[in-house]
Amino acid sequence: MEAMIIVDDILISDDILQEEFVCNLDKCKGGCCVDGDAGAPLDKSELKEIKKVYKIIQHELSDEAKAEIKRVGPYTSEEGFGYVTPAINGGICVYGYEDEKGIVKCLIEKAYLEGRTDFKKPISCHLYPIRVTKNENYIALNYEPREKLCAPGCAFGKKLGVKVYLFLKEPLIRKYGEAFYEALDTIAKKHL
Repeated sequence: MEAMIIVDDILISDDILQEEFVCNLDKCKGGCCVDGDAGAPLDKSELKEIKKVYKIIQHELSDEAKAEIKRVGPYTSEEGFGYVTPAINGGICVYGYEDEKGIVKCLIEKAYLEGRTDFKKPISCHLYPIRVTKNENYIALNYEPREKLCAPGCAFGKKLGVKVYLFLKEPLIRKYGEAFYEALDTIAKKHL
């Protein structure tokens, strides 16, 4: 059983501090935007942002994505998952698109990088392969790469020697703040 670390009442799997990972999009082709049980999980605080950014990028969406959003809205609720981005036929996220290299990327993030929105992308996407579990008693962060899909990212992280929490510094700070990240970094450097 993996050990857990507690920072600011958040349980953190020690795998986040010990394991190595760096996304390797050339190998996985952005498969996490395509393969899943539901669309990307959304915090309730992100729903308003999704509605706003949808208006900005709607003309860039595929016909299938437009049809799915017309059917269910710019976000939906799935039993067992809560609020999520819609997915087309249980596959690609409606906000996903394929670039010239065949890599699935995010239209929300594209709009952010082009300065058209200040919402980068759903935090669940930004934090992946860290998964956030919430219930009334706790919040837990677990490192959950997909065995086959994320194998190139695991290998690339090992090659570069980059720990998961270092690779995901930006989204960890975005979600939990600088002090949280500094505490995590201190624990990693002192104890692991």
